[in-house]
Amino acid sequence: MTMTAPVTTATHPLSRLTAEEITAATEIARDAGLVAERTKFVYVGLEEPHKREVLAFSPGDPVERKVRMLLLDRATGHGRDVTVSVTGGAVVRDDVIDALVDGQVPILDAEFEDIEPILAADERWVSAMAKRGLDVADVRSVPLSAGSYFPDEHGHRIVRVLGFHQADPADLPWAHPVDGVVAFVDITRGVAIDVQDHFDLPVPVERADLDQATHPHAVRDLKPIEITQPEGPSFTADDDVVRWAGWEFRVGFDAREGLTLNQLSIDGRSVVHRASISEMVVPYADPSPVRFWQNYFDTGEYLFARYTNSLELGCDCLGEIHYFDATLADEDGAPRVIRNAICLHEEDYGVAWKHTDIFNGMVETRRSRRLVISFFTTIGNYDYGFYWYLYTDGTIQLESKATGIVFTSAYRGEEHPYATEIAPGLGAPFHQHLFSARLDMAVDGVGNTVHEVDAVRMPVSDTNPYGNAFTRRLTPLTRESEAARVTDATVGRTWHVVNPSKTNRLGQPVGYALHPEASPVLLAADSSSVASRAAFSTKSLWVTEYDPAEKYAAGDFVNQHPGDGGLPSFVAGDAPLEDADVVLWHTFGLTHYPRPEDWPVMPTDYSGFTLKPVGFFDRNPALGIPRSTSSHCAADTGHCS
Repeated sequence: MTMTAPVTTATHPLSRLTAEEITAATEIARDAGLVAERTKFVYVGLEEPHKREVLAFSPGDPVERKVRMLLLDRATGHGRDVTVSVTGGAVVRDDVIDALVDGQVPILDAEFEDIEPILAADERWVSAMAKRGLDVADVRSVPLSAGSYFPDEHGHRIVRVLGFHQADPADLPWAHPVDGVVAFVDITRGVAIDVQDHFDLPVPVERADLDQATHPHAVRDLKPIEITQPEGPSFTADDDVVRWAGWEFRVGFDAREGLTLNQLSIDGRSVVHRASISEMVVPYADPSPVRFWQNYFDTGEYLFARYTNSLELGCDCLGEIHYFDATLADEDGAPRVIRNAICLHEEDYGVAWKHTDIFNGMVETRRSRRLVISFFTTIGNYDYGFYWYLYTDGTIQLESKATGIVFTSAYRGEEHPYATEIAPGLGAPFHQHLFSARLDMAVDGVGNTVHEVDAVRMPVSDTNPYGNAFTRRLTPLTRESEAARVTDATVGRTWHVVNPSKTNRLGQPVGYALHPEASPVLLAADSSSVASRAAFSTKSLWVTEYDPAEKYAAGDFVNQHPGDGGLPSFVAGDAPLEDADVVLWHTFGLTHYPRPEDWPVMPTDYSGFTLKPVGFFDRNPALGIPRSTSSHCAADTGHCS
């Protein structure tokens, strides 16, 4: 097929896909005969060019645009992994996915919508509900990813289904789990292959309405807060490119990863080539026969950014806001726009630096400020926000915010120590939220080396007679086989990414340090299915040599994958890592023992990490912050009251 006219207006290899490009890409697939009557477009996204091509690009150069698509024929359950060239007007790759080896493509909304009619027609499910005094029409069927457990399921598209009673349209079903019953559904055949009724527990009856009658709560009287910038924001947003306080980066967005930051630099020097959340897994701790399989890969199994919220001023973002819309493809391959998908704003962040000197009388204070780039997505019961922060001192931070509704069960008592009772008869199983940040580093260039840095207590000796000495140990991670690491708060472990070819004015290699939070990695047994499928989450850090095909920590096809995909296969070649083009994969997250305070809606819980400059600058980069112009601040001294 030859295109009669260009369908791209992209001016950069990493420009976000437009509606016109999505339409052109899906039409190319149709014209090539890849779309049957019941074929759905599971994923449509930009296939980014190799890093070297991006770095070699100059404005005005021709831009080739490739689009990757995952297709599912719902009639057969067969998937395809396709790449088309929008600029070339042709299919350039067409791979049939072997479900037995590779796993399945992600789950469709259309497949979820079929579940309740399937179970309403299944006598076993109807009978199990009737046994509990419930009309099947009042039971919400919640289909969940099946994992990989039973050989007879391999090669079939399976979901497992739990039920929740809903008394009326305003009732929140999560408050009324129908525990003890689970259905296994083959969504291609449209039948329940099994319905298991293991035990009969009372369905919790208390509603989750947020009104005073149902959940009495103290009223907090608060006056309004208004954030104003009378001269406008300090940032500029030109198409996808944002500039602020010496920082520059390109905004990206993808149905699988959500928000990405590309070509992040400060003062014209590169720091990170590409930053994203490549995967996340939510493993549950309840070993009961109804729930042992519960572990969800929200990016790889569900493409969580499809459910990105449209953000609203004053609710989700506060201040002088710039919004970016996101253009994705729906399951029929048509473009759809998520309005206000990404929020960009700046906010005050307290004191940046301050000193009152007893000798020279200096009284100086500068206020910190940060740029915030964020989006929020809702996956079933949970809501996740991802906030990237850039600071005036060169710091980069990622903060994940988890809120929404905890996943519930019936509470089985203290003899089943895997859940908390959060309301009368209502349990919330213990679980984790583990994210993998993919950080394609470029610290002042692409030749980087990673050092593990630990605090070292020095023994009493002739050179340390009073025992006060301590130092640090820098261990280079020289090969991929050495670079799967865990955090250790007892030695304050950090990882420094340095450029051995670039030095600061003191002759030190320039670098950035990854400061992790001290939190557990995956707590499931090493022999468990989820430990194999979510191997990335068994370590706090992996370091790999850059490979454009290695984008997702758990591999390309996570849904029902048998295991050992992603990072274990990436490091199998044991590539050298010194003065190399390195990618950091950092596992962080929450281990959640739910509290009564997490019900009926969960207060936001936080996790994340920080990247801080170490020798990247010659001196404090926040010296350039101007003095405050507040009327309460003495202009001649910079002293603020």
